[in-house]
Amino acid sequence: MSPPITESTRTVSGRSSRFAAMQMDLGNMISMLLPPLPVLWFGGSMLIYALHRHHPNPLVGQYTQRAAYRFYGVMGAIIPIGTFFPGRGITPWLVAWGIGLAVIIPWSLWSIVRIRREHWPDLEVPRDPETLPET
Repeated sequence: MSPPITESTRTVSGRSSRFAAMQMDLGNMISMLLPPLPVLWFGGSMLIYALHRHHPNPLVGQYTQRAAYRFYGVMGAIIPIGTFFPGRGITPWLVAWGIGLAVIIPWSLWSIVRIRREHWPDLEVPRDPETLPET
């Protein structure tokens, strides 16, 4: 029989925090590389945003929020403007995708560089009372 775990804190590594901060930017860049992926990433990014916006390290939430603003801003501009594209041609959509690439890729790369330069210390965070074993 193993002794009960009585630790009331857990460690969130700096490496884990850094990767969490980069996930939204990485997803933005990957999704913009193929035209149909931004629609799928639109839903997946909401999950990443919800998971990381209230991370124990507040910098993770800030970087996630900035990346979300960029992606949702581009998508929020392309979709309403696209309703007025003439005819059924694909050319206006490809132009809009190119503009989205021109905005998302450089800005996300810059954000990832900033995240990698940031100091990410390990954090001790309290465990939830529900997850502690009863003594």
